[in-house]
Amino acid sequence: MKKIGIVGGVGWLSTVDYYTEICRRSERQSVAEDRNHPPSTPEMSIESLDLSKAASLIGVDRDDESWSRFDEYHRSALRRLEASGAEFALIASNTPHHRFDSIVRGIGIPVLNIFEAVAKECTRLEAEQVLILGTAVTMGSLEFRKRFAERGIEAAGPRDDVARALTADLIAELQSGESEGAARRIGGIAKAAFARQFAGRPIVCLACTELPLAFPEWKMLESFAVEGVTYVNSMAVHIGAALDLAVAQ
Repeated sequence: MKKIGIVGGVGWLSTVDYYTEICRRSERQSVAEDRNHPPSTPEMSIESLDLSKAASLIGVDRDDESWSRFDEYHRSALRRLEASGAEFALIASNTPHHRFDSIVRGIGIPVLNIFEAVAKECTRLEAEQVLILGTAVTMGSLEFRKRFAERGIEAAGPRDDVARALTADLIAELQSGESEGAARRIGGIAKAAFARQFAGRPIVCLACTELPLAFPEWKMLESFAVEGVTYVNSMAVHIGAALDLAVAQ
């Protein structure tokens, strides 16, 4: 398998899940193919960034210069992964993908785009409309919506400021390990926002790698349904894409 590089730490709880699930899935597949040898897992390097520093460097849309330090912080981590021998990399967070093209500029190894992977999964689910829940940057990201639009899917974050604020509060709680009642609250936000903005089958993208932590029973499924809402788990989809690339010839 190819060596994987992970830019993590934003936040660390989901980075742990990236590492754990990549190992678990590859081990399971290895055992299924050959029980006579120790299970195989891919080599990995992780560059763990400081969440507080990354957040402090977030810029202002339509002002590229204001994002320069944010972009370079993540680009430097990718350079270190490349130097470590990683054959491809992924950024274990949705928010930096808003600046994906700038961050990966000059990087000599492939970097898996979480937005593209999620849009592909929503296409598989035959979604026509998708509600995006995540950080303020992600929910408002034109780059994210563009990836969906290229596949004929209408996607947007909640229009309501209260819904956006409630989502941000939930993410902060999940980052600190507080998950009690989070699934119910996400469901309430999702149903209300989808009903205001869209019609038809409610499909919601959990576009923050912390949000799946609210659903411990299903947090490693690429999509799952709870109380009439279909959720697409960006973290699990990204992990699946990484393993596909790790074993590809």
